Amino acid sequence: MKLILTQEVTGLGAPGDVVEVKDGYGRNFLVPRGFAIRWTRGGEKQIDSIKAARGAREVRDLGKAEEIRARLEGREVDVPVRAGEGGRLFGAVTVSDIADAINAAVGGADGVVDKRKILVGNPIKSLGSHEVTVKVHDEVAATVRLNVVAA
Repeated sequence: MKLILTQEVTGLGAPGDVVEVKDGYGRNFLVPRGFAIRWTRGGEKQIDSIKAARGAREVRDLGKAEEIRARLEGREVDVPVRAGEGGRLFGAVTVSDIADAINAAVGGADGVVDKRKILVGNPIKSLGSHEVTVKVHDEVAATVRLNVVAA
């Protein structure tokens, strides 16, 4: 089954890529969740618009990506969350919370970090120090130290 990806799928491709996947994976997982649409000959216009939107969001220049990584890696970011007894959180820290905290700390009013580029290994469900990876560019990733504190 040929599909056009509308969002980044780890191990498969980026938005705008045309991929060939097994029928069940495409029909039961990718299409219903909005990660992909069916490929058609008329879909070339959709591919162009998806790639244009992706290009506007991504950091194009490798030098700019290195500069952003340097700003991110030398910093510890406080993430305030609601917590109960013993430092246990009510739920988990979301990538949106992390992105907002990083952008506020770095001074990125224009949104230096996109929430879709943040990779969290295990869900963060306790107070304290944690590390996340921010994929700034295809070739550049930064490790950010989070300090989860009670609000």
